[in-house]
Amino acid sequence: MNSSDLTDISGHLIIVTGAASGIGKDLAKHLLSRGAIVAACDKNESALKELKTISANPNLYIFGVDFQSEASIRDCVFRIEEELGSIHAAVNCVGILGKNGNKAEDVDIEDFDLVYRINLRGALIFTQALLKGMAEREYGRILHLASISGKEGNPLLVSYSATKAGLIGMVKSIGKEYANTGVTVNALAPALIETPMSESFSETQLTYLKSRIPMNRLGTTNEVALLTAWIISPACSFTTGFAFDLSGGRATY
Repeated sequence: MNSSDLTDISGHLIIVTGAASGIGKDLAKHLLSRGAIVAACDKNESALKELKTISANPNLYIFGVDFQSEASIRDCVFRIEEELGSIHAAVNCVGILGKNGNKAEDVDIEDFDLVYRINLRGALIFTQALLKGMAEREYGRILHLASISGKEGNPLLVSYSATKAGLIGMVKSIGKEYANTGVTVNALAPALIETPMSESFSETQLTYLKSRIPMNRLGTTNEVALLTAWIISPACSFTTGFAFDLSGGRATY
C-alpha cells in the first residue's frame, strides 16, 4: 500500500459476495485491477470458476456460499481467514428481488420469507462473522449493497423494499455500535443499475423506475465499483452507519 495515498487498496484482502454476476462480478474485477486480493463468494460456483478462468489473476480466490445457511456463511468467512489471512474489507452484493409486480395484498408470504432470509438475515450473519476479527485488529470496512427501494420504497416491490430498508437500519445500528473500533459499517443505495437483475423487471416497471431518476438513465456497474472502492479504503475513515446515495439525483435523504 502507498502510505501517501489513502485510497490505495493494493494488497488488501477484500471479500465480495454475490460475485458470480452483475454488480458483484464487475466489482470483483475492478478491485483486482487496483491490486486488491479478492475472495469472490457466491452460491453459483460454476460461474465463479468461469470468472477465475477468464480473469487469470492470481489474486482472485473463489469460495462457495449459500446466504440462506448460517453455517455456510460463517464457514465461508472462516475459510477465507484460514487460507488467506486477515480481512481488510467486505462488500456484500448478495440480494434477490423475489416475485415482483404484485400489490401488497397479493404478496406471496413464502417468497417474502425467502427474500428476507437472503437480503437481511444473511447480511446480518455475514456481518457478525466479520466483526470480531476486524474489531480486534482495530481496522475493517464492511459495505452492504442496499437500494433506493430501501430509502423510498418502490410500488409493487414490497418484499425487496422492506428488506433493503431493514438492511439500511441494520447498518445504522451496527455502525454506531462499532464506531470506536476502527471498523466502519456502511450501505450503498443505488437506483436501478444496468445488470441482469434489471432485466427481470417488466417494461412498465422499468419505465417507471427510470422516470424517477433525474439524470434520466440507469447507473452502471463501473459507477458502483468506483464509489465502492473509495468507501472500503482507508480514506473513508470518518463515515459509518451511512447509506451512500448512487441514484442519479433521485434520493431525497
